[in-house]
Amino acid sequence: MNTLGTIDRPFTHDPKKQAPMMPSTHEPTGSAIEDFTTTGATGSRQNRTREMQLIPEALARAHMHDRLAEAQRERRAMSLATARRMQRRAERASMRARRALAIAVMQ
Repeated sequence: MNTLGTIDRPFTHDPKKQAPMMPSTHEPTGSAIEDFTTTGATGSRQNRTREMQLIPEALARAHMHDRLAEAQRERRAMSLATARRMQRRAERASMRARRALAIAVMQ
């Protein structure tokens, strides 16, 4: 057989133009499951489907979604901490004002 290329780097990516896969000669006869049907070049060589090529994009999208959600949680936590700090400051100012008013009324 004079087919150019290898299984990993085929000469052409069109499965119809590739040579069909031949059974191995060093395997004993009858080693495969009886109801197993060979799919030929079309099924066995198309290991790069569209879904497989889109996996890195889907992973990147999921990673970015996680990072954005994490950033939003951090922003919410920071704003909550700031709000609590300002509330404590306002409560202290209110207590100072009450004390000052009480001192002014007592005198």
